[in-house]
Amino acid sequence: METLELLIRNTSEVLTVEGSPQQPAEQALTPQPNACVGVRRGKVWYVGSEGALPPGAVGPSTRVLDAHGQFVGPGFVDPHTHAVFAGERAAEFDLRCQGATYLQIAQAGGGIVNTVRATRFASEEDLIRLALPRLQLMLEYGVTTAEVKSGYGLSLQDELKMLRVVQRLSALQPVELVPTLMCAHAVPEEYREWREPYLDLCIQEIIPAVAEQGLARFCDVFVEQGAFTPSEARRVLGAAQKRGLRPRLHVDQLTSGGGAELAAELGAATADHLEHVSDAGIQALAQAGVTAVLVPTSTLFLRVRPYAPGRKLRDAGVNVALGTNLNPGSGMSENLPLALGLACLENGLTAAEAYWAATRGAALALGLNTYGRITVGDPANLVIFSCSNYRHLPYHLGINHARIVIKDGHVVIEQEKALCA
Repeated sequence: METLELLIRNTSEVLTVEGSPQQPAEQALTPQPNACVGVRRGKVWYVGSEGALPPGAVGPSTRVLDAHGQFVGPGFVDPHTHAVFAGERAAEFDLRCQGATYLQIAQAGGGIVNTVRATRFASEEDLIRLALPRLQLMLEYGVTTAEVKSGYGLSLQDELKMLRVVQRLSALQPVELVPTLMCAHAVPEEYREWREPYLDLCIQEIIPAVAEQGLARFCDVFVEQGAFTPSEARRVLGAAQKRGLRPRLHVDQLTSGGGAELAAELGAATADHLEHVSDAGIQALAQAGVTAVLVPTSTLFLRVRPYAPGRKLRDAGVNVALGTNLNPGSGMSENLPLALGLACLENGLTAAEAYWAATRGAALALGLNTYGRITVGDPANLVIFSCSNYRHLPYHLGINHARIVIKDGHVVIEQEKALCA
């Protein structure tokens, strides 16, 4: 028989995460104590006790990785990032630390438009050079798949440029990227007094061009004061759906605007942020099967309250996912482990619920049905952590415990770390 290419042995447990969002998270993580994982041709070939491996499964060419009594889980999936951009906004961060709000900075001419200026000026090669270190850091944290949005171009040529960069980056480094069009992120400066013509540009030119070139899977809209209204979002996302792009929404972040209800009405894949979601909105998400994507690092970064009600969302039966929202204005951090800790401390999730949200919950949010779990026949996206239990990840706040990261069966990160309890 064909031998394994890779075997992970001597684990405390393997979290296969093969359950469903409706189960208690501790059960949904489906742990297998002391199991080993075998990989062949980039896929998971075996999960179970080492003693039950078929004869001949391990041969001279098999690479054996010793977990040293630590745990193994699926690679993290980050379902919400803006990882492609130019420029930085440290001065705005300083203003917030002095008391200015996100909306005040945006109304004064800062915010998203600052990044748009820098991103428009940058070439594709510039954007690739800037994004590669961010993606490398995400990979080192154990992220093997990430969604990336456009939205800092806000013109036909620059939105296409950003999405081409995402496509190229996916081939240049190991993190698999899922592209999202977000031309309705903000109204660009040159259209500030002409909202309707800009909406026409999104609907009549940008969305068709992106769809024809196959550059995105989703279309996202920022519904908020100073951004776009629910009626404008309906128009943009209706046009996107006709072109095969599934809707997503940034909603209820800074104010309560019925955004969750809108996401449910449109059958969106996700409703993201949700710091100010209403009880009616939570019920609507649950009934419509829309995933709630929480980004607590952003809530911290913006110095705003409240955090999104993760406990209420889970209790209502909503699938919850967890992302970094990596971006230069409201979440300048690639640190998904920090988001895990904040989800427990501030969003009200348990450690198991947070782990689910960063793996299987996030994969389901992106429609990646064979990701975020360890199932025979699925892609071998795996992490060996330097601790014996997943509960240690949010507890040891913001620390990277990913010791070995495997993407499609290949070891892509191998870091020497002191082993924790």
